[in-house]
Parts: sequence; structure tokens; C-alpha cells
Amino acid sequence: MIATNYTTLRDRMKSYFDQVTDESETLVVTRKGGANVIVISEETYNNMQENLYLMGDHTNREWLLESKRQLEEGASHEHGLLE
Repeated sequence: MIATNYTTLRDRMKSYFDQVTDESETLVVTRKGGANVIVISEETYNNMQENLYLMGDHTNREWLLESKRQLEEGASHEHGLLE
């Protein structure tokens, strides 16, 4: 996570945005007298939205967590691809 103030962000915007997009960094922009702002890449945002959707439904969340548990315990089987 990178933190900077608004003035420095203006001076180094390209560099900061490159870090956000190329290195999956999160940028915190601090502001005097105002709430901080978070900058993330579109890819990170889309991933978060997908996870919120998938985990937002109780039944789906339980199914995913059970599947994860089974995988971690070795209760999975490998199958070859069908031609």
C-alpha cells in the first residue's frame, strides 16, 4: 500500500498510477480536513465486485467454502480432458 498527499499525487500521478496498475498496489490519498481516498486498478475493482457477488449469497458462499475445504483436505480427483 502506498500513501501520499494530494499535492504529491498531482506531481507524480503517472508514476503512482503505473504502480497501481502494473504492480497491483493500492494508493491512499490523504487529504487535510477531508476523508482519505483509495485508488485501485480496474482489474482489482472488478475482482472485488465479482467476489462480493459470489460471496453475497449465503448458499453460494457455503458451497464455495465447502469446496475449498474439500480441496485443501485432498478430497479432489484429477480427470483428463475429453477429446
